[in-house]
Amino acid sequence: MAANCTIAPDSVPSDAGVAGYGVLLSFIVTAAVSLVISASLIFQEARDNGSSPKPSVLRRKLLNSYSDQQILTGIGIQSVGLARTTTIVPYHFFLVWMLSLLSMAVHNATLLALARDFRRDWVLRWMRQFLMFVNLVLSCVYGIFVLQAVRRGLNNSTYPISCVWDAQTQDDPAPSYAGLSYVGTILVIAGNVVIFALATWYLHRRSRRFYVLFQVVAWVLMAGFAIGATVRVALLADAFAVPPIHLSDNGEQEWSFGQLLSVGMLLLPLVSIVEILRGEIKCAPPVSPDFDDDKGRLLGEGQELRSNPRPHGTADFQPNPFWGSQTNLFRK
Repeated sequence: MAANCTIAPDSVPSDAGVAGYGVLLSFIVTAAVSLVISASLIFQEARDNGSSPKPSVLRRKLLNSYSDQQILTGIGIQSVGLARTTTIVPYHFFLVWMLSLLSMAVHNATLLALARDFRRDWVLRWMRQFLMFVNLVLSCVYGIFVLQAVRRGLNNSTYPISCVWDAQTQDDPAPSYAGLSYVGTILVIAGNVVIFALATWYLHRRSRRFYVLFQVVAWVLMAGFAIGATVRVALLADAFAVPPIHLSDNGEQEWSFGQLLSVGMLLLPLVSIVEILRGEIKCAPPVSPDFDDDKGRLLGEGQELRSNPRPHGTADFQPNPFWGSQTNLFRK
């Protein structure tokens, strides 16, 4: 379906699948719960300061489930938005971008708290790496669309978002804050790339030097990122405020089946918690900190011989079978 880039309609239909109550609350509540749990795990690890940590299986399982749900939902909603570039307007397109940034912040906060669990399994580690890369690519594509819309003054227009690349589309007068929006969009795109590079380094690093300090500083940064995206959504979405364009209906303010389903999905991770409490599912305990004595490095829990003893001062790390080792990212 070709986009109509010659005549801008006076109003556009609402899009509850992107900006409805249930969709927005699902992202926001998941982000809030995940940030609180990740902060509690990081605080516990900092308080233990290298001693054997108390079991935190339930919190780790819940955090991992919410993080997986958030990043997969973020990738999914971005994919749908890109597939609808000939119909979706910049207002909804920008909301999708904000939700993707929120999911990115939550995933990175989870990574800070559960990195040692991911490092002991190379499949889980590289699966996370792949999801992070896909999310980064989609987010950068969205940022480029938004940047072009801001440059042409079409960010609050009723044209489809694909019209920002059409030379026949008439540019709107730039608002007074256009320069700030332009610079801010560039900084967000660049920040995404920098954060992805740091997250990749953190996920694959072997050393524990300045480990807790990096966790705390990075968590504060991700929390700020998430709060900023949430505030932007709350001030822009028709579900919570007055949108910058005229919508022809109130579909984004209604609780339809799809909105209730989005909120109901928040209960799914709790099912696993009940199964763990009932003993129906067994979860591996958290990875203990470094062993300080020679015997601890050679013998695991229960005095079983470890097949690949780790060097002193490194985290429990399982290299992938193709390259790298417990002490080097590339060399075997």
